[in-house]
Amino acid sequence: MGTEGASESRDTAAVEDVAHLLVRCLRAEGVEYVFGIPGEENIRFVDALNGSGIRYILVRHEQAASFMAEIYGRLTGRAGVCSATLGPGAINLLLGTADAMTNSAPMVALAAQGSLRRIHKESHQVIDLVSMFAPVTQWSARIECPDAVPEMTRKAFKTAQSERPGAVFLAVPEDIEAERPAEPLDPLQIDTVRADAPSPTQIARAAEVLASARNPVVLAGHGAARTRASAALVRFAERLNIPVATTFHGKGVFPDDHPNALGAVGFMRHDYGNFGFDTADVLLCVGYEIQEFDPIKINPNGDKRIVHVHRFPAEVDAHYPVAVGVEGDPSQALDALATALPEELTYDSGSTAKIRTLLDEEFQYGRDNDAFPLVPQRVVHDVRTALDRHDIVLADTGAGKMWMSRLYPTYEPDTCLVSNGLSTMGFALPGAVAAKLARPDRRVLAMMGDGSFLMNSQELETAVREGVPLVVLVLVDEEYGLITWKMELELGHHSHTRFTNPDLVAYAESFGARGYAVEAADQLLPVLRRALDDDTVSVIACPVDYSENLRLTDRLGSLHGPF
Repeated sequence: MGTEGASESRDTAAVEDVAHLLVRCLRAEGVEYVFGIPGEENIRFVDALNGSGIRYILVRHEQAASFMAEIYGRLTGRAGVCSATLGPGAINLLLGTADAMTNSAPMVALAAQGSLRRIHKESHQVIDLVSMFAPVTQWSARIECPDAVPEMTRKAFKTAQSERPGAVFLAVPEDIEAERPAEPLDPLQIDTVRADAPSPTQIARAAEVLASARNPVVLAGHGAARTRASAALVRFAERLNIPVATTFHGKGVFPDDHPNALGAVGFMRHDYGNFGFDTADVLLCVGYEIQEFDPIKINPNGDKRIVHVHRFPAEVDAHYPVAVGVEGDPSQALDALATALPEELTYDSGSTAKIRTLLDEEFQYGRDNDAFPLVPQRVVHDVRTALDRHDIVLADTGAGKMWMSRLYPTYEPDTCLVSNGLSTMGFALPGAVAAKLARPDRRVLAMMGDGSFLMNSQELETAVREGVPLVVLVLVDEEYGLITWKMELELGHHSHTRFTNPDLVAYAESFGARGYAVEAADQLLPVLRRALDDDTVSVIACPVDYSENLRLTDRLGSLHGPF
């Protein structure tokens, strides 16, 4: 009897607890970083990360951890991981989780939970986290059995990383974290989903639609960027001489210096690029997802024939009537479609040259404008000049995002990042930390309004402490400028959008970062270059004159097409 008991004790001791098993499962999934803040209920998990090969990035707010996980996932295609304690810590992960879900970025959010012995009743810090995260995730679950850890972890990453990618939430009760499975367990084998070829029947039907088109236009969205369809888009555009526009999320998937580039759409109904859609009779939408922007802006009457090319079917919308849906890998679909069309078929790119000229004129207007505070066009021009083609800029939500999204020339996918699913403020600074970790060979710039900056500015300390060099360009107008713009457009006046700021240079320096104040228009570019070349964290405070906002909407409102 005594011998059997000793053997049982040794076997039990050989079985690791759930915290260590979960970490091994994360490592098997290729996880490099976990972004988060520890809590009393997940101390074993955080401790188990030590020596695992996974770097724990301690942040100053869980919301920032969720944004970091989102941007890491968006840039790598592998689910970013964020972690928090139960209750308020988990709730703080919710915004970035929803942002990742609506921006189609793979993410796994982990949170502690109260023990299984008390979650059924009113209990300290316990709320129903699974139900709370369910509406903003692809899968939300609670680990209730130690033996389920390998399966649930594999399912979480497979779900988050499958096309269409998104967010997953797992809650780990504090008592489960400390328990051990019945026997030693290993992470499950990872099954890789291969890109699927499109149906020949769908290709043939799509070819019929395009062959009968007079003025087709390609719209490339976030799905095209995620699936790396740039080369196929260029081949297709050059083969047929067809114009290509992108969504804000698709910026760079078709290079803006290509003669067939129409620029990005998603701002006003009649921004320059939208005129390229006015005379279009067929829209070839590649990787476009409706949450990127309302299709009424390019198909106001719902009368254009649409060929939808993506890995999954399109959302139903009255202004997005799909004539043919081609499900499969976008690159394979574009190449197959080009082959199926008559060799002699080519189109007149129509208004493309005029639209490109208008965009270039506005860009050059910024280059030549020495007004101070700076006009936003000057900011866009100088940022583009300071950054290399492959460097990364994150444009936070606000008026600055609109100027960057529509005007910033972009040449590679995922080099100009915005949130256009949920359009969340405050993501760019924490996102820049993750971007630099994911792409250490790129220089990274977070471009934010002063309203967005103060929402997560505490993450300057994280960047300095973790030694993550990046630059934050703060556009200073002491106002929620985009809301002022909207109020002025629709109400003729504005209210409750003004605020004041601390001394941003001193504020940056108090974190150990470098601070710069732009005091003339010709100072921004050299300051940007100096900060980007420094191997440190820098903050640039740049006053901006957003009176250009109303001038832009007045000018666009008076434009008339077709060009």
